[in-house]
Amino acid sequence: MSRVVHLHVGAPKTGTTYVQDRLGLNSRSLARHGVHVPTGSPLVSPALFQFRAALDLLGQDWGGRPGHADGAWDQLVRKIRRTSGTVVVSHEILAPATPDRVARAMADLADSEVHVVYSARDLARQLPAAWQESIKQGRKWSYRRFLDRCERGNSWFSRAFDVPSVLGTWGAGLPPERIHVLTVPHSRVTGGDSLWLRFCRATGIDPAWAPVDSERANRSLGVAETQVVRQLNRRIKRATRREAEYDELIREMLAQDQLVRRSSAPVRLPPERFDWAEAEADRWIEWLRGSGVDVVGDLEELRPQRPAEGEKWRDPDKVGAKKQLRTAIDALAAMTQEAAGRPDPERQLVRRVRAQAQRLRQS
Repeated sequence: MSRVVHLHVGAPKTGTTYVQDRLGLNSRSLARHGVHVPTGSPLVSPALFQFRAALDLLGQDWGGRPGHADGAWDQLVRKIRRTSGTVVVSHEILAPATPDRVARAMADLADSEVHVVYSARDLARQLPAAWQESIKQGRKWSYRRFLDRCERGNSWFSRAFDVPSVLGTWGAGLPPERIHVLTVPHSRVTGGDSLWLRFCRATGIDPAWAPVDSERANRSLGVAETQVVRQLNRRIKRATRREAEYDELIREMLAQDQLVRRSSAPVRLPPERFDWAEAEADRWIEWLRGSGVDVVGDLEELRPQRPAEGEKWRDPDKVGAKKQLRTAIDALAAMTQEAAGRPDPERQLVRRVRAQAQRLRQS
């Protein structure tokens, strides 16, 4: 049985949500052309199923009850082994996997021709997006502390973003032509479409096989909105932030929907961090040019673009009280409307009991 498995391992904040959603939306069409995006059941999206499989492979347990991902990786491997043609597995949390976890993945897929796909983005855009994402996920660190840890290389994001480290681990033992690096375009206007076309080229997918576009994207918050969510995180107990209701209410409804509609200064890389970001880009580009891996895109897109002369930088850690108050009021209004619109389970139970009692009296 001939089988090619493309492991899209990240990086975070490089359009992975868009790619995964588009794969899921077009999974049936892709399957008709021999491209398979495995899932657990028709009721579970490929993105969620593969997220759980990635968690299981990494020995981690995010965003659910304890043990919710147990066995998911083995289930994914069984599905892959029953498939011929092309298989696509995608999740960005795989990027900073340790050598022993990568070795397990490669051993489990030893009967397939494995390719590694990795999308890379310049740090001037990637780091601000990563800090916002961490705040959406419940973290409460300041922007400065986040950047300091990234510069020192001791944060999860910095490990996931480090091109030589990630590809050195995932590409160990693979010929360079099986390692595909997609650069993320600087332009926001054409970025999503260009990235998808580059992903298709790397995986051998004809774009015509996936005609349904995705509207999913992790939209950016401004400095005021991010600071308000951060302050909210600081006041919520850690146990509460681990519950699914936090993710649904704060991340999905508030941070991903209501607050992104507001307009405030964007989160950007501080001017004094550009020298370091440019040095990192030089290191990445030099490694890629000497590695022989397949680069889809332009390596120059990995270089950060400095802001225009005279453009003012806004410190996300120092947002004025009035701006925070206006944002907080908007957030409170949105959450109040959401709470008012949700059914009360206790009241619904009382109504059902009363209705049943009425039916019994009438019978």
